[in-house]
Amino acid sequence: MKAMGGVLLLVAGLAAAAAVLRAGDARDRPDNATRVLYLRNGRTADRVMLSFDALAADVYWMRAIQHYGRDRKSARTVGRFELLYPLLDLATTLDPYFNVAYRLGAIFLAEPPPNGADRVDLAIALLEKGLAHNPTQWKYALDIGFLYYWYGTGGPGPHADFLEAVRWFDRAATMRGAPNWIRPLAAITRAQGGDRAGARHMLAELAKSDEAWIRASANRGLAQLQAMEAIDLLQTRVDRYIATTHSPPRSWDDLVHAGLIPATPVDPANVPYDYERGTNQVILSPGSPLSPLPRQLVRR
Repeated sequence: MKAMGGVLLLVAGLAAAAAVLRAGDARDRPDNATRVLYLRNGRTADRVMLSFDALAADVYWMRAIQHYGRDRKSARTVGRFELLYPLLDLATTLDPYFNVAYRLGAIFLAEPPPNGADRVDLAIALLEKGLAHNPTQWKYALDIGFLYYWYGTGGPGPHADFLEAVRWFDRAATMRGAPNWIRPLAAITRAQGGDRAGARHMLAELAKSDEAWIRASANRGLAQLQAMEAIDLLQTRVDRYIATTHSPPRSWDDLVHAGLIPATPVDPANVPYDYERGTNQVILSPGSPLSPLPRQLVRR
């Protein structure tokens, strides 16, 4: 009887999974108002599927891909990607080592509309779940760092959380098997977040590395920090000239003649800084080998 009960339970589980796939095959029609996910709890699915967890995980992963692809092409404005996280959660509960479901699923969740669910919080939660089950998987920590780098807790640009990204990059760098290039990435990201002192300290340590390419990358980063600080200082001199003369300088020569700078300023690569007359801004020359400088949200 126990064996028969187990078989019936397995059949019921696979039937439920098949029903989910059939629901996914329905086309976007006006009468397709209800989209049903029969099993929403991963632990329940784990019990229902018995020893067929890996197969069931594949079923829910395929369903997640179908759901993502269909909603991405859909004109629907309400309820887009509503089943995406539950499906990904089910797949990764049934198979806690489902690498592609964690990493690609996080991209589906984090992408802003219309290409994704715009749920960076759920993307991070999915990757943290993966890291909890796979504590040596440095790629998950790196992915979380990039999510904070690009989106923060929601939305690109000014919402980016560089210092939280640094924390995750640092964590990834210390994990077994992580590549050496993550540590310079963390240092430059720290500078982007406005923590120049912290970035300088990290880069100075990296400049002592036995790896030649790491030393070269660190020294370039240090030179970029030096250029960023020089630009800030030059900008104050330009602003002072404008405040005094009530007109912008025509070139660096005007600032030299005014006694504000000793000579045409050059960056650590010996390339003159540019002065944009239209915006009255001092910038690094696009022709400098130090270009582009790290993007900044905060000046220090």
